[in-house]
Amino acid sequence: MKLLVLCALVAAAAAWPNFGMMADSPGGASDAQKQHDVNNILWKIYGEIRDPHLKELSQTFDPLSGHYDDGGVSARRLMKELNDERLLEQKHWFSLFNTRQRQEALMLYDVLEHSTDWDTFAGNAAFFRVRMNEGEFVYAIYAAVVHSHLTEHVVLPPLYEVTPHLFTNSGAIQAAYKAKMTQTAVTIKSQFTGSKSNPEQRVAYFGEDIGMNTHHVTWHLEFPFWWDDAHEDHHIDRKGESFFWVHHQLTVRFDAERLSNYLDPVDELHWDDVIYEGFAPHTMYKYGGSFPSRQDNVQFVDVAGVAQVRDMVLLENRIRDAIAHGYITGRDGTVISIMNSHGIDILGDVIESSTYSPNHEYYGSLHNTAHIMLGRQGDPHGKFDLPPGVLEHFETATRDPAFFRLHKYMDAIFREHKDSLTPYTKEDLEFTGVSVHSITFNNKLTTFFEDFKYSLINAVDDSPQAQDVPIYAVIPRLANNEFKIDYRIDNNNEREVMATMRVFMWPKYDNNKVEFSFNEGRWHAIEMDKFWVKLSPGENSLTRSSKDSAITVPDVPSFQTLINKTKEAMTSGSEDMAVAGLHESTSFNHYGCHDGKYPDKKPHGYPLDRRVDDERIITGVSNFKAMDIKVFHTE
Repeated sequence: MKLLVLCALVAAAAAWPNFGMMADSPGGASDAQKQHDVNNILWKIYGEIRDPHLKELSQTFDPLSGHYDDGGVSARRLMKELNDERLLEQKHWFSLFNTRQRQEALMLYDVLEHSTDWDTFAGNAAFFRVRMNEGEFVYAIYAAVVHSHLTEHVVLPPLYEVTPHLFTNSGAIQAAYKAKMTQTAVTIKSQFTGSKSNPEQRVAYFGEDIGMNTHHVTWHLEFPFWWDDAHEDHHIDRKGESFFWVHHQLTVRFDAERLSNYLDPVDELHWDDVIYEGFAPHTMYKYGGSFPSRQDNVQFVDVAGVAQVRDMVLLENRIRDAIAHGYITGRDGTVISIMNSHGIDILGDVIESSTYSPNHEYYGSLHNTAHIMLGRQGDPHGKFDLPPGVLEHFETATRDPAFFRLHKYMDAIFREHKDSLTPYTKEDLEFTGVSVHSITFNNKLTTFFEDFKYSLINAVDDSPQAQDVPIYAVIPRLANNEFKIDYRIDNNNEREVMATMRVFMWPKYDNNKVEFSFNEGRWHAIEMDKFWVKLSPGENSLTRSSKDSAITVPDVPSFQTLINKTKEAMTSGSEDMAVAGLHESTSFNHYGCHDGKYPDKKPHGYPLDRRVDDERIITGVSNFKAMDIKVFHTE
């Protein structure tokens, strides 16, 4: 692997991010009380509410009596849909890509988001918990907790313990039901899909990792494509660019894992070509049957009620035409240049397509529609009335290797745009007076698999005859030893300067053992860290632990841990109910702050995001340092 470090100037006007805990909790309730209510409203989502107070609220609270900053418009709209019996029934699958189901979930999100006090928020949560579809309810609660000011310090329980069916293979789920029926405490060894005869099984640990699945769905909760500034209190900064970057990073990381397992990089999907790899999810919905399978060598066909293949080709051509011309045409006919650093942000909004797209009618929704098109190829005409495929859920999408082929296809479109921009010059890259003198790793870089255990108690139904018993799933997850990097940086300026350290790593060789050129390698670069540092005049020595990396976050505490710590906090009167630093790290590391602002002015991937015609332009500046490193895997 090749490691590259760039020390870049931080603009003087850039604000340092502040993620300090607020002393006062808005909304008239303590943080501990809010955590308690969220815990209980999400526990056993398909069963009855167990908390007496919330259970009473579910029957006595009147949403129209609540306090809202929209005058109660959202509450009245949802109540009318409920009273007119238009809402999706309970015990039915839910998909965010289903337009009507998404609208219903967002109706509840609006009610919660516009609640101005905790009594109103909690009352609505309890009331609609027992009346709305469970999937819609869970999505609305998670989205509201992520974005509401009332829940700034609430820690959401891990989704894989709230809706385990979306993260666990069906064999483990069936074993969990047996354990509940026989009242036997058990730890079930869960398996990845497929078999050793399928080469894709070698990298199933990546696409099916529950931490990665959680990251993917969490990112889309924090940067939702449905976010509308007209109804929210802030604009999400660089949302389209972040869409590009986070999926680009998933794609290049997956390719790196493949190279490490003697597999070729993934090929792009194309609308006029076959989907070579099939996929059998081996997972089931809680209600609604099993996730559909797809055979090998399936040709893309039209999907009834969604799109025709030719529509997808047309949208792709319109977007590529815009890149070739260097501008997007707005819905009012205005010319919007993308030949600048901001162009990737506009293009990301167009390709996804989010509500930020300047012309959704013309450029369509390439990403979202493609997910449905690919997910439905097992039953494209609805002949067998199958539920949505794994590609139609952010929780499950990466389980299908075709997810990465789909995003490789879109990544190539993004690269087409990036390569059309003028390469960075020496003046764009250098940091006058600053040089990276040396980089030293304090120990060997090693990866290994370790067992990860999580609860399946919410996967099984309740009954008066069978009490809850401890039921866990255990699955291997890729991990690495902690390592530290020592940096020695010289600041030859006569004053203290603020700098951004950017660390990237890419495979040195391709699948044919040919060394990547700098220009090709930099597109495969994996962002390893990014942090700010004050450099005093003279020699500066700093040490950075892998645990502090900007791209890593701790696992969310287990559901039971949150419940226990919340109980302790409420008993003692303390607000400290979560893991130290959890709020800070999760707020920043998903590429943004709680107010929607991104605390960095450089493009994602700078300075490797633009083509490099001559690598000496980058390697020749003193604030850049490269070295070869080896990563070892131990069994």
